[in-house]
Amino acid sequence: MDRITVIPGDGIGKEVINAAMLVLEELSLPFEYVWMEAGDEAYEKYGKALPDETLEECKKSKAVLFGAVGETAADVIVRLRFELETFANIRPAKSYRGVKCLYDNVDIVIVRENTECLYKGLEFEVAEGIAEGIRVITRKGCERIARFAFELAKREGRKRVTALHKANVMKKTCGLFREVCREVAKEYDVEFNDYYIDAACMYLVMDPWRFDVIVTTNMFGDIVSDLAAGLVGGLGLAPSANIGEKYAIFEPVHGSAPDIAGKGIANPSAMILTTAMMLRHFGYLEEAAKVEKALEEVLAEGKTTPDLGGNLKTMEMAQEVVNKLKSY
Repeated sequence: MDRITVIPGDGIGKEVINAAMLVLEELSLPFEYVWMEAGDEAYEKYGKALPDETLEECKKSKAVLFGAVGETAADVIVRLRFELETFANIRPAKSYRGVKCLYDNVDIVIVRENTECLYKGLEFEVAEGIAEGIRVITRKGCERIARFAFELAKREGRKRVTALHKANVMKKTCGLFREVCREVAKEYDVEFNDYYIDAACMYLVMDPWRFDVIVTTNMFGDIVSDLAAGLVGGLGLAPSANIGEKYAIFEPVHGSAPDIAGKGIANPSAMILTTAMMLRHFGYLEEAAKVEKALEEVLAEGKTTPDLGGNLKTMEMAQEVVNKLKSY
């Protein structure tokens, strides 16, 4: 039986986790769930946003199913990624029938390096009014994320991998990333190209179909994945997976949304899609496909939460997904 640590976190994290669990319960898979605390509320209760007991439990589990946290995100989810060495952050951006968005037929996967770059948090105040941050990029980190992106493309039958960087300005750090991506690309029968990050943002808005798999560094990946989510309907439809050699963390891209927390109107789609990514990670390919199909049909029928123009509550929408699953 696979052990999964469930961390609802703060705000709507609790609500969307409950929606995901409703779907998982319908599937009756051999998972053991251990519920733990982390986030702003945990900090107020224990003085630590990521209590030691929670971290230890995560290390005993094969995966973490995570909701959302607020102001303590850097101390919780960012730290968890480092602690569990989940070096690859996978963030799909896909348009769905029934969802108002900028473009139809968009299907992009962003593969973001997850353990290096400016997000290592090496920041210092060197003098009054002067601060500096150190950007760490290693050949090892570049090679394993590039290889991960190409392996994903090969496995999913995707045609192109595009590396995003700013090597014309950050000649050493981004230069190393570009160099290694180009080296790894020679080992695969997959089309490869690369763009400067600023030009890529323009291309994403004007012509998103030129992208298939994007691979990039930590901070660029964080920014460009939110941009891509905006093309297809917003963060309420943006799932993600953090994958390492031993551990995995599954979390929706959205935050805790305190402005709507407690109202029961949070969109559970990203969390449900994230759950499907977890199922696929554990080898439950058929079940993952059914969950995705069920959600797609619910979205197409307009049975959605207010952010997508519907009038359903979070758990009502989740129940609609479960009803679809029952019919398969």
